[in-house]
Amino acid sequence: MNEFWGNVSWRVTEFFLPERAKPYARWALIGRAILWVIVVLYGWKYHRLSMRELSEDIVTTPLHLVHLVFHEAGHVIFSWLGDFMHVLGGSLFQVLVPISWFVATRCWGRNDAFAGALCLWLAGHSLVDVAPYINDARSLQLMLLSGGTGREVEGHDWEYLLTAMNLLHKDVFIARWVLSAGRWVMALSLVWAAAVLVHEWRVVSAAAKSEA
Repeated sequence: MNEFWGNVSWRVTEFFLPERAKPYARWALIGRAILWVIVVLYGWKYHRLSMRELSEDIVTTPLHLVHLVFHEAGHVIFSWLGDFMHVLGGSLFQVLVPISWFVATRCWGRNDAFAGALCLWLAGHSLVDVAPYINDARSLQLMLLSGGTGREVEGHDWEYLLTAMNLLHKDVFIARWVLSAGRWVMALSLVWAAAVLVHEWRVVSAAAKSEA
């Protein structure tokens, strides 16, 4: 039994804090630390803005434009699965893309936990990006890519999806859960990224001392 739990502990540690055959140079870790700070500063507002403020702010941000590319691609990719998946595919694909990047960083290449954590942060941000869209399902006041509001163009994705599932009256409730999930993913991903940086810095420091 002790051997079993020891193996589980090793696998969990190896997943979150993998040992590298060749540690990063100090300058590379400093560069990653600077990137981590930039992401923290950029993402902080998404933890404090209200849903109404997010609805007004998020559509003007650079990352929204990135998500939008995959959102529109998702509509095309999932269109062959029927009308419901065609509509859902936009929001679904914009979340799946950074998750697929996370899988790629952990399963192929250099097993980069720091990059994987930032990919998960991006997935969390994508959930935050979707939340105001869900929240707008009944009010239809959100400005859409067409240049008009949902009310002006007779609805949008989440008005259709929630109506199809008889959940339109739950739009605000669902949106708040999606927003909360996105915020938690963003926060925990940054904690993980920080832990990876600290671990790798200790490895580099230990290696430097052994060579001295």
